[in-house]
Amino acid sequence: MAGLDPNKPLVPSELKLHQKSRELEISFDDGKNFRLSYEFLRVFSPSAEVRGHGPGQETLQTGKRDVDITNFEPVGNYGVKPTFSDGHDSGIYSWDVLYELGLHHDELWQVYLAKLAEASASRDVDAGKQAAKAAGCHEKP
Repeated sequence: MAGLDPNKPLVPSELKLHQKSRELEISFDDGKNFRLSYEFLRVFSPSAEVRGHGPGQETLQTGKRDVDITNFEPVGNYGVKPTFSDGHDSGIYSWDVLYELGLHHDELWQVYLAKLAEASASRDVDAGKQAAKAAGCHEKP
């Protein structure tokens, strides 16, 4: 597995899921420690469903404030694959991805909040449904 330094693979020394606060705590062998909310992880999933297949193809994730992680499994020696309570389970989070998300958390979160505001969207499920109804969209039965 290639880490940020190809001569020294990036490996977490500890992973903890905090179900009450809905956060993943991850510590790396370089001393860095991050707490990433489940919402943040869901919104920044490395899956093609979220990121698309190229620049500009991203899908804005809305209504994810209360998402949980219902399953969390290792993927080889290089990452993990969470299953979220909204059914999303196609993102494989390599150690590099988790490290980068942790390093750039604040900047990424502010950009996400700005995109939500620009789209008049919400982090809440109900608000997203109300906005869709107001825009004339209908839910599938």
